Amino acid sequence: QVQLVESGGGLVRPEGSLTLSCAASTNINVFVAMAWYRQAPGSQREWVAAISRGSSTNYADFVKGRFTISRDNAKNMIFLQMDSLEPEDTAVYYCNEYPEKPNCWGQGTQVTVFS
Repeated sequence: QVQLVESGGGLVRPEGSLTLSCAASTNINVFVAMAWYRQAPGSQREWVAAISRGSSTNYADFVKGRFTISRDNAKNMIFLQMDSLEPEDTAVYYCNEYPEKPNCWGQGTQVTVFS
């Protein structure tokens, strides 16, 4: 079972930027796709962005044009570049396979956007 460790979260002002990283304990090329998800306080976890083994990407409508997902196969890592952050982006961000695998959730990384 793959272990996933997210990092890079923090506090940021609106319109600011952050880059999240996710390190996998195994070769990420074994997975058809990887993705970022997020869970805001009091809300269900939701999908944010996905990247396929061939680096095709797909985004939730609420982050299109602001977030960019990428991968480094040599390092077994995926990334989420987040620009033009909004208070509504405040959440714990997780990486996982896509579709998600229930036993692969890490601890996530907290992103807080505040004025």
